[in-house]
Amino acid sequence: MGRFYITTPIYYVNDAPHVGHAYTTVNADALARWHRLLGDETKFLTGTDEHGQKVADAAEKNGLTPQEWTDRTSARFREAWDALGISYDDFIRTTEPRHYESVQKFLSAIHDNGYLYKDVYKGLYCVSCEDYFTVESSIDGKCPIHGRELTEMEEENWFFKLSAFEDRLLEYYGEHPEFVTPETKRNEAYSFIKGGLRDISITRTSISWGVPVPWDEKHVFYVWYDALVNYLTAIGYGREDDEVDKWWPSSHHLIGKEIIRFHCVWWPAMCMAAGLEPASHVQVHGWLLVGGQKLSKTMAAEGGVRLTDIAPVVLTNEFGVDPIRYYLLRDTVLGNDGEFSHEGITSRYNTDLANNLGNLVARVTTVVNSKCAGIGPASRADSELRGEAEKAITDTAAAWNHFAPQSALEATWGLIGATNAYLERHAPWKMESGAQVEGVMGDALEAIRLVTILASPAMPAVCEEIWRRIGLGGSPTDQTFERSAKWGEYSGGQRVEKGAPLFPRIKSDA
Repeated sequence: MGRFYITTPIYYVNDAPHVGHAYTTVNADALARWHRLLGDETKFLTGTDEHGQKVADAAEKNGLTPQEWTDRTSARFREAWDALGISYDDFIRTTEPRHYESVQKFLSAIHDNGYLYKDVYKGLYCVSCEDYFTVESSIDGKCPIHGRELTEMEEENWFFKLSAFEDRLLEYYGEHPEFVTPETKRNEAYSFIKGGLRDISITRTSISWGVPVPWDEKHVFYVWYDALVNYLTAIGYGREDDEVDKWWPSSHHLIGKEIIRFHCVWWPAMCMAAGLEPASHVQVHGWLLVGGQKLSKTMAAEGGVRLTDIAPVVLTNEFGVDPIRYYLLRDTVLGNDGEFSHEGITSRYNTDLANNLGNLVARVTTVVNSKCAGIGPASRADSELRGEAEKAITDTAAAWNHFAPQSALEATWGLIGATNAYLERHAPWKMESGAQVEGVMGDALEAIRLVTILASPAMPAVCEEIWRRIGLGGSPTDQTFERSAKWGEYSGGQRVEKGAPLFPRIKSDA
């Protein structure tokens, strides 16, 4: 057993949560649930990023103080994650006193180590990104990510000597080839470093909504340098209850590809400057696209994709919580871009859930009730399904362990398909009651038991319901994976319940 510390980015509170946020958070949640199933000591962190100019602007636009606005909007993220069954262990807000303390101590360490200096910044700035751009990195004076006009700024700032870490970062990447995955994103970060690093501004004097700089009262920390420290705040950096040594060597950041530079270049350099090893791993995922366009609040504001139409609660109300979780995990390889659509959700729901999993459970529970007096028979050690089950167990575990939920679910659904095919071959509904039908049904029940364990990180509530219907007490996650995920644990003698359809088919609009 080991430790596993998984983090999402903390989400800006300038607007409501949308399905793009849900995609990241559901993936992180499933990975956390998997490691708990393994028996690993697990910590799952998410939260909200509450400082910066665009947050202050959003508050003013809505007639509220920044604190009132962040209180309101942060609560909406909690509500969204509760609705999706997100099992976070800590929800951090960057306006909390514990975060101010950690930020000030972390950046004071960088200052004391000689890696900060004061100068005047003059250049282009994107409020939406909370990021600076050179003329060369802009597109005709516009933000390369949001397409908005960049603002020209000039003010006194404190700068971080990022350029001093170019060689150390290249060396670190060489010594830690798995630091950033997938490899394409690692190569992107490595190329950025190899292209040469410039020192970066880390404070502002033109705004007051931020963490104060302890050695210079006119400045507040620029939002990104405040936000990145949240991963350390949650494990007690700078406090008496510091657990950095416990959790940091097992830390995994799950991030979108648009923030690679911050997490894979700036953040490891900042850690080095403060005398700390970088996080152990950064897993980068792609974007969810709608009609080929990235989900973003900016596009909604400019008349593009309406995120209010694809908020998490809208989806869960229509399809159910676990079907949405399944779709977000199953439809896109973690690391690639994916196309998000109502039609895609409906197709996955009807095919994978209703036709495959739902039909399997309905078939088996119906036959057990009609042919076995409602009592589940025991599985057989020599079942022809055993090899398929053991392959699914091995392949599913390997995929979850390599941050590949899509492949994990594909392997699990391989067992569902094999079990449905097994039932078609033997047609137990045509058999007379007796030893033959009991053998087939015992094997099918054991396959279903294993499926509920394997799929539980993705669909915890549905798996618990199936577990209950096949007569098992407790939960699929009551035992560790090593103890429960092996053929032959369905001992028989349990009352099996047919129940209502798990996934009533949805009519397609097509």
